[in-house]
Amino acid sequence: MNLPFQWPPGYAAAIQPPADAPERALWFVFRGAELLVTVPPSVELPHCGHPNILGMMPQRVQYLGVLGEQHCFSAELAAGVAAPQGWVWQGLRGLFGALDDAQFALAGRALQIVDWDRTHQYCGACGTATAARTSERSRECPACGLVAYPRLAPAVMALVRRGRQLLLARSPRFAKGVYSALAGFVEPGETLEQCLEREVHEEVGIGVCRVRYFASQPWPFPHSLMIAFFADYESGEIRVDGDEIEDARWFDVENIENLPRLPARISIARSLIDAAIGEMHVV
Repeated sequence: MNLPFQWPPGYAAAIQPPADAPERALWFVFRGAELLVTVPPSVELPHCGHPNILGMMPQRVQYLGVLGEQHCFSAELAAGVAAPQGWVWQGLRGLFGALDDAQFALAGRALQIVDWDRTHQYCGACGTATAARTSERSRECPACGLVAYPRLAPAVMALVRRGRQLLLARSPRFAKGVYSALAGFVEPGETLEQCLEREVHEEVGIGVCRVRYFASQPWPFPHSLMIAFFADYESGEIRVDGDEIEDARWFDVENIENLPRLPARISIARSLIDAAIGEMHVV
């Protein structure tokens, strides 16, 4: 199973850059949530000593570690900065399949670090300017000692199975015609299993049992960790909440041609659904 945004083989995360600045490094340069890449069809990232070679002066720079033998950095530019000639700003979703898997995965990590670094320049408790710590990825307030770590919001995804049927639902936020597995954010004090049971019951009125872990996926839109499970139907009738979910149905995998439009392959939701369909067809 190869999920997008998994840390690529050969990647060693690090916080402190090498003492001597590398002559060439791999740069993930962002303007907001947009990444700087060469104009298609040959989509590439900057390989240079510093973005100033392209005439660009970052507001902030973060060291990401080593991918293969390349030192990697992320950088943030101010809003409205134009791309140099031959380059373009591109949203990360649109780069799925254009960048190789390793660079795409690291771009997701870079986006989250850039967003966190930008929003934690000042202490949330006393307003003092924070400083980056050298021992770990965090920022510390020199006045009150508050330490801020990169934000991570865990979300549980549940694909409910009833015999050879899958429960798929549609949110008003989805693209037209798309149905997916149920999902929701973990609340304070909850286990992942408790979150799953609560979200399924709240959104569609169904009780579940036999919860089984499938896989997890970092999701940098903007800072989630998706944790996916299978679950079996136990009780209840579908009753959508009308808020988070506008429609939910049982779909029979025997009639796969009648399945709705599914999530894009960039998502763990699609991997979860495809795995269930494949398993059911083998049985």
